[in-house]
Amino acid sequence: MEKNSLQIGERLKEIRKTRGLTLDAVSEMTDVSKPMLGQIERGQSSPTINTLWKISNGLKIPLSFFCKQRETEYMVAGLTDQELVTEENGSMRAYPLFPFDPVRNVEVFYIEFDAGVQHDSVPHVEGVEEYIFLVQGALKMIIGGKEVALQEKQSMRFLADVPHTYRNVSDEMCTVYNVIFYPANEGGKQWQ
Repeated sequence: MEKNSLQIGERLKEIRKTRGLTLDAVSEMTDVSKPMLGQIERGQSSPTINTLWKISNGLKIPLSFFCKQRETEYMVAGLTDQELVTEENGSMRAYPLFPFDPVRNVEVFYIEFDAGVQHDSVPHVEGVEEYIFLVQGALKMIIGGKEVALQEKQSMRFLADVPHTYRNVSDEMCTVYNVIFYPANEGGKQWQ
């Protein structure tokens, strides 16, 4: 995880310097403290996925910008090849299978939720859509206060610019593929 923390810090510093922002300005934009941002930039702290979402939303960049890999003709992804991102004391595990693609404005995750676990996600930037493909278990989604129950082999699409919650309501591990689509920037430009 140390390599991943250093990469995240380097990416954060790169975007901050490119935009001519101070740590104070980024802290104000993201609602993440200046000391925490400094620790992340230096690779001294590994941010949680919610902290990364706050930074991504505040800077209006995709989460996977922090895990970006070199482009190739094709890419085969497996769970053992990816940097594991954990939440909820390790009971939620997210694998970034395909990092953000600036041509398609999409990123793909494989996520495991242990029995009974709940994960609350902060709203993404306006216009972001998520697709959930439930592979195993039963999942209750709460999207902007509305509940939707999903069973195995069901899928859903929703606007993710509102608070949303994933809750495993089964007594076994729940697994999903999560595809996130980002809108084009103003003026038709793609995410950078």
